[in-house]
Amino acid sequence: MEKSAHEIVQLARDQKRLTSLDFIEQIFDNFQEFHGDRYFADDQAVVGGVALLDGKPVTVIGIQKGKNLPENLKRNFGSANPEGYRKALRLMKQAEKFNRPVVTFINTSGAYSGISAEERGEGEAIAKNLYEMADLSVPIIATIIGEGGSGGALALAVADEVWMLENSIYAVLPPEGFASILWKDSSRADEAADLMKITAQELKELDVIEQVIPETFRGESVSDEAILRRVKADLTWKLKDLAKKDPTQLVQERYERFRKF
Repeated sequence: MEKSAHEIVQLARDQKRLTSLDFIEQIFDNFQEFHGDRYFADDQAVVGGVALLDGKPVTVIGIQKGKNLPENLKRNFGSANPEGYRKALRLMKQAEKFNRPVVTFINTSGAYSGISAEERGEGEAIAKNLYEMADLSVPIIATIIGEGGSGGALALAVADEVWMLENSIYAVLPPEGFASILWKDSSRADEAADLMKITAQELKELDVIEQVIPETFRGESVSDEAILRRVKADLTWKLKDLAKKDPTQLVQERYERFRKF
């Protein structure tokens, strides 16, 4: 039975979902995490470093949510501060210097909207990521594994290809926010979700993303292990394909990908 957009929103927010660190630690070998943005602090909501995929070095970055309250408090519920995005950009520029492809995993309701984050330049940090990723001369693949919320998600998703897990969402704002703006009633979030076209299948049909990673087969849930195997195999193949392209061609095609929207 096909799930409604509202049901997919609930699944995307489920604390039992695979986290970015689950993907990083299970798909890649010898992950070495790096810390800090070299300006202010180390944001625990963003994890990243260097690892091996099929024996080749890659830079991996993820927005990390927790699986329980203490973990979520540590990770700020996956809402990154500006230093998190600056850490991610530092790693991406390092990847470009050493000719390593970049792989990102995204699960966030949005960037942290507190006063302190705004004082430290949240908007500028996100905007700079968009600007720099557009011209990065190495392959970039972004995968939305839960919530892909607003600019907080887009700041790690200016990629050559964007993939989504079947039960994930990608939106300019949460359905509750959409309902509050449109109808002045956040309780109508389920109606908003249906209108917004935020599910993986809808976005694939609109050519906003390139691939949907299945989480069900013939109505039955696919195991986490099977999802991880599928993502690993697809990443390995796609990065080999993108590596054949000249950096100039790569940047031009990435520009054209986003220009068509």
